[in-house]
Amino acid sequence: MSRIGKNPVQIPDGVSVEISGQTVTAKGKLGELSAVLTDDVIVSMNDNAVKVDPREGAPRARQMWGMSRSLIRNLVEGVSQGFAKKLLITGVGYRAAMKGSDLVLQLGFSHEVVYSLPEGIKINCPDQTTIEISGADKQKVGQVASEIRGYRPPEPYKGKGVRYEDEFILRKEGKKK
Repeated sequence: MSRIGKNPVQIPDGVSVEISGQTVTAKGKLGELSAVLTDDVIVSMNDNAVKVDPREGAPRARQMWGMSRSLIRNLVEGVSQGFAKKLLITGVGYRAAMKGSDLVLQLGFSHEVVYSLPEGIKINCPDQTTIEISGADKQKVGQVASEIRGYRPPEPYKGKGVRYEDEFILRKEGKKK
């Protein structure tokens, strides 16, 4: 039995959720998000909560039950509070800055890396070595953070590169004589 799926998703004040077939749409102060769920689950709404149940007779329904509930929870949390990721840049001469709607990164290459923002994502650079990514869609925020980190992942010898704020770099010892 799914421990995640059996809990209903509570809807906070200021958020409205609509269910039409297998499409769930949430509207809130940060925008509107929707997700199409698999046919293996049944979605119902009652008393300011959305409940997900597995469809009987479908073996895959038990697998999709908890995931569908998590997708709905991410929609509701995204339009009410939003999601954020923080990246840290380590290295001499490595820095980031916003120019218009583009993020300009200097990561030790012979050229600047220019990353144009997708729709629905906001990036803030409080200083040259910190990047704050925020938005309503959890998947999109994580994808943008992953793409920026992918330009120069942290290396294990000096720890130079772009890393997540809570990421731990396992450092290696260099060559010995």
